[in-house]
Amino acid sequence: MKIESPRYGTLEVAPGNVIEFPRGLPGFEACRRFSLFHPEGEDPKYFILQSLDEADVAFHVADPSRFGFSYEISLSDEEAAAIGLTDPSSAVVAVMLTKTGNEEPMRANLNAPLVINLATRRGLQHVFAQLNYEVLPPAAACGAVAELD
Repeated sequence: MKIESPRYGTLEVAPGNVIEFPRGLPGFEACRRFSLFHPEGEDPKYFILQSLDEADVAFHVADPSRFGFSYEISLSDEEAAAIGLTDPSSAVVAVMLTKTGNEEPMRANLNAPLVINLATRRGLQHVFAQLNYEVLPPAAACGAVAELD
């Protein structure tokens, strides 16, 4: 399958590389199929989660450990069933990165990590109602990913 991304050009996506978010993502419920890649020739400090349903929709995501953060997420039975998760070791967690202005470094949204089941290639965004972290301090303050732009 090919997609014409306004930001990243023509992307060739093999059927086995599609990640399905059965409920979409909050605010982007119509976007259910995505591809995950990193810009060629770069050390993957972050990845691009490109929607295959809406070419204009793409997100920067990263491993939360790059920010010195880790999760122990308890999914509800409904959430686990939605992504076909029966073995927790099949799950990976990523955080979405945001940028508020051109001069601002990227920040990690820790309140709503992505949980992706590698076995089924299905995922969801788990929104914590009572997590005390709004957004991780700027990446530059952590030193882990200061060069992200």
